[in-house]
Amino acid sequence: MNRQWALVLLMLACLLLTACSSVGNAPSTAEEPHLIVVGFSQVGAESDWRNANTRSMQTALSADNGFRLILDDAQQKQEKQITAIRNFINQGVDYIVLAPTTERGWETVLSEAKAAGIPVIIVDRMIEIKDSDLFTCWIGSDFRKEGAAAVAWMEQRFQDQPLRIVHLQGNIGSTAQIGRTDSLDAGLMAHPQWQLVFRGSGDFTQAKGQELVEALIRENTAFDLIFSENDNMAYGAIDALKKAGLTPGEDVTILSFDASSTALHMILDGEISFDAECNPLHGPRVRAIIEQLEAGRTPPKYTFVEEAVFEREGLTEAIIEARGY
Repeated sequence: MNRQWALVLLMLACLLLTACSSVGNAPSTAEEPHLIVVGFSQVGAESDWRNANTRSMQTALSADNGFRLILDDAQQKQEKQITAIRNFINQGVDYIVLAPTTERGWETVLSEAKAAGIPVIIVDRMIEIKDSDLFTCWIGSDFRKEGAAAVAWMEQRFQDQPLRIVHLQGNIGSTAQIGRTDSLDAGLMAHPQWQLVFRGSGDFTQAKGQELVEALIRENTAFDLIFSENDNMAYGAIDALKKAGLTPGEDVTILSFDASSTALHMILDGEISFDAECNPLHGPRVRAIIEQLEAGRTPPKYTFVEEAVFEREGLTEAIIEARGY
């Protein structure tokens, strides 16, 4: 009798273990949500603008919005971007987003993306290629228009006065650098009383902008105006001027580009006199393009972002707070 009860208990235990094992290994009836995989090759993190641009992409292309974003920081090196794009192709992403370091040198790797059937969306800077079919869309700013707006402000503010100009350029070969430099060159040609006393690249970084202006001050180079191709270099220039006992906005006029919130507060403080907006919030725009492509529609090939210019008159804290970056 004891042996019979032991046999029954053993059978019951086996049944319970089998049932538990089946429940634990049962396939889920709920399907995993399909996420659109996007590989994003970002230039780097060299400026406030760039960081705002990255955050915008991360927010717009989030899992909650149906995306999986693979972000690669190129540290301002084109060869790293080319490697990243090839990695995206090997991973079989659905879309590639490229913020290019420079305009040239993309034909080969974009041909590889096209052969793999992966649409490429270019953001911020443009690329110079013979076959525009190698990318699907471009979104960004009109950098020559930004530069022309700065030159027009200089014309209105100084009229026929002589000007000694320091020009802080961004990454040489980038679309922002090319467009803003071309506009200043046109202004110099039209105004012989304007003198370019220095031109050099600050790589869009605060440290390099400060370094260049400090060197000019040590060399006793006289200048009236700094034409800085982005806000971070302007911050560095301001630090250099203050260190030398000069007052930004009074002893030296500063023009900048990007119009980040820090720079706009410096306009209110009188340190920066003019700032042309370069809007970094491309994430929602990229998302809209991908959603159009997913729906079988054809988005515009080129999209120029509408942008504003800022000076002290008319600028308020409320305007700065409403801008989002």
